[in-house]
Amino acid sequence: MQKIKQIIEEGNISIGIEFGSTRIKSVLIDSKGNILAKGEFEWENHLIDGIWTYPQKEIWRGLQCAYASLSESVKKQYNVVIRSAKAIGISGMMHGYIPFDKEGNQLTFFRTWRNNITSKSSEKLTALFQYNIPQRWSISHLYQAILNKEEHVSNIDFLTTLAGYVHWKLTDEKVLGICEASGMFPIDIQTHDFNQKMLDQFERLISELDYPWTIRHILPKVVSAGGYAGLLTESGAKLLDPSGGLQAGIPLCPPEGDAGTGMVATNSIREKSGNISAGTSAFVMIVLEKELSRVHEQLDMVTTPSGKLVAMAHANNCTSDINAWVGLFGECLAAFGVDVSQSKLYETLFTKALEGEDNCGNLLAYGFYSGEHGVGLNEGCPMFLHPMKANFNLANFIRVHLYTAFGAMKLGMDILLQREQVKIQQILAHGGIFKTRGIAQKILASALNVPIAVMESATEGGAWGIALLANYLSYKHKSLEIYLDEDIFVSCNKEIVYPEIEMVRGYNEFIKRYSQGLSIVQEAINTKILTIS
Repeated sequence: MQKIKQIIEEGNISIGIEFGSTRIKSVLIDSKGNILAKGEFEWENHLIDGIWTYPQKEIWRGLQCAYASLSESVKKQYNVVIRSAKAIGISGMMHGYIPFDKEGNQLTFFRTWRNNITSKSSEKLTALFQYNIPQRWSISHLYQAILNKEEHVSNIDFLTTLAGYVHWKLTDEKVLGICEASGMFPIDIQTHDFNQKMLDQFERLISELDYPWTIRHILPKVVSAGGYAGLLTESGAKLLDPSGGLQAGIPLCPPEGDAGTGMVATNSIREKSGNISAGTSAFVMIVLEKELSRVHEQLDMVTTPSGKLVAMAHANNCTSDINAWVGLFGECLAAFGVDVSQSKLYETLFTKALEGEDNCGNLLAYGFYSGEHGVGLNEGCPMFLHPMKANFNLANFIRVHLYTAFGAMKLGMDILLQREQVKIQQILAHGGIFKTRGIAQKILASALNVPIAVMESATEGGAWGIALLANYLSYKHKSLEIYLDEDIFVSCNKEIVYPEIEMVRGYNEFIKRYSQGLSIVQEAINTKILTIS
């Protein structure tokens, strides 16, 4: 305790803060990546005028509360106040759209990755660039706003993501880590910058509109891991820590998205390695040895934080519907006077799922709280179906919801593994769904037919990942890969679960029903009766 207290007092620590979809998490680590303290703040997105968003006030309240929670934890554990640090890192939900004018005023609601409102721009830009441009990407949102003739577009002076926005206000630097930047606009992996050819193509596309800006002018500067990204300013220090304890002048690493921090947190940044992040959304990322043979709309092309090419199979929806059902079971128990903790509820129900049939007794479920571009849905509509001859019991019910959580992502991975013949030895997984040991991991291994490993740090996820990237500023004489191998993961334990033949067969039966039943979800959306309002 005394040694850790001294480390904190001397500022030999790094701090990572990540804006997740349901929690803002903060961690404090030592130079070897050991977590010394944690903090968090719970928040939730809002559907306002048809846009999934987080209001500006909540962004700053959440940041301050997450940091205050970390500070309180440090004070309680070590009886010391955080004054300084070697580095700080800011991470956030990848993609999205936050435009600002010359005075720094936010021009629209923050449009998050969860919105599927840019199908026209996505299709046109994919055709123009001959490069998949998903609806979530910032350039899709910008071009859709242009197509919609939104008034704010002519006033744009800066366009960024959530992580880039917070970092800018803390440092006055308009920069972005290369992985996060690759979710704004395509990256040239040779130059480690935005693709110049495509920037020029976009300029020609909108040239007749005569905007007072160019796309290059309004995008952030791209910075790879270890690069200079600014220092915490006096105003930034007060914004982060209104109590005045934290000093200015602390370096910040390039801000990254949850995809990049997930790769770092699982040490999955070398070719042939991969990781899966599963929470409100789910995505698998595989570091490639070469370009894919063709454009696939179900696969995004992004980069590692050091600039290597990555294929991402992304699903907007994963655990939201599971959380809702578990909450309902909790309400039911409470109505009978039974007090069960949330962690026990998840553990018991997830464990019960393994008693179910490998094909879920022919039950079917869809957890689409928002649209899912990969399966052609522009809106969400959660559904549960049990045909007359299905075996409807608790084990199959929970199991089908765990199966469907990975359904949309599985369809994207099938393209990568089967059509592109990409070889993967194992995938490292992290995220809240893996808190109950071995359950979701076993289902995921069988769904993808690939061994799935989970590290002890699996539930810490991106906050730890961005703290490691902040810490890397002191090790940048090494490559990011060597730093992670030699200084962070040298003695990290992991549990590996292998696919089970019968479960693989059962999941394949399920995914056929899943694919065939997507038209049912679309029909429900078309009726406008069951959709979210």
